[in-house]
Amino acid sequence: MKREALGLIIKRDDGSEIVNYDDPNFPSYIYDGWIAPKVTWEGVPHFHEDIEIMTIKEGTLSYVVNGKSVLLREGDTIVVNSNQIHYSQCVNNEVAKYVICIIHPSILSNSITVEMQAIRPITDNPDLPYLRFRYINEHTKNLRDLILGMPDIRHDAFAVTKQFYQIWDIIRKQAESYGMTEETVSDPRMQSFKAMMHFIANNYQKQITLNDIASSGNISKSLCNTLFHQYVGESPINYLMHLRSRKVAEILRAGKMPMTEIAAQTGFRGVSYMSETFRKFFESSPRDYRKQWEIV
Repeated sequence: MKREALGLIIKRDDGSEIVNYDDPNFPSYIYDGWIAPKVTWEGVPHFHEDIEIMTIKEGTLSYVVNGKSVLLREGDTIVVNSNQIHYSQCVNNEVAKYVICIIHPSILSNSITVEMQAIRPITDNPDLPYLRFRYINEHTKNLRDLILGMPDIRHDAFAVTKQFYQIWDIIRKQAESYGMTEETVSDPRMQSFKAMMHFIANNYQKQITLNDIASSGNISKSLCNTLFHQYVGESPINYLMHLRSRKVAEILRAGKMPMTEIAAQTGFRGVSYMSETFRKFFESSPRDYRKQWEIV
């Protein structure tokens, strides 16, 4: 991924993420990456049609899927199903390293029979938001080895497709034995939450209120608060301020735009308020953050 695109989430009209594929003609993104406290790609709720798979190489991180936090340790792998709201977070302020593969399931659908028998029973299952492969699971080592090998072939579409078939075979076997619990059953209110996420992403530059956010999801302000705490662990207004602060960080990394213009473009009413809010999330002033990025 280009340096200036790190942490940038671009969304479609329905609020889903447009994945930054390695090749615009082939729907896969594979990255040998890391996460650290306060980086802009930590804690960014999003969803997409693609299957997202992450294997932890070093350290520990928390993966939140539809509001449920899943602790992942070295050796663990998580598979996030299509269109689930998810994001990763640091644990105990530690850096974690991983390999992530974001691949659209269409590359497996070489026939309608394969799609209906092997793909859709998983991707269309509303009660299968994710699969966790612990390091002690019988399938985990094979899956882990396959995922760790993906960065070396990320620009070879045929090799990625071949390897993803092997990965999907393991996922299917795990899904067949996966027991549903009340914690994994889909929430019918998720569509309201996605609508509110989309509204904030499209209107963060404006002066919007809690009532505006709740109205975008056709729900009450009370339920709006409940859903935000459930899915992202913060209030709707805090989520809005967090998003604005990430946008500030992206602009700071990209160039020398004056602070007054940055504040105006990101919905803040003045530089001092922007600086105060930014420091809350990034533990740094905007000016110091820009200087830090210049020497990275």
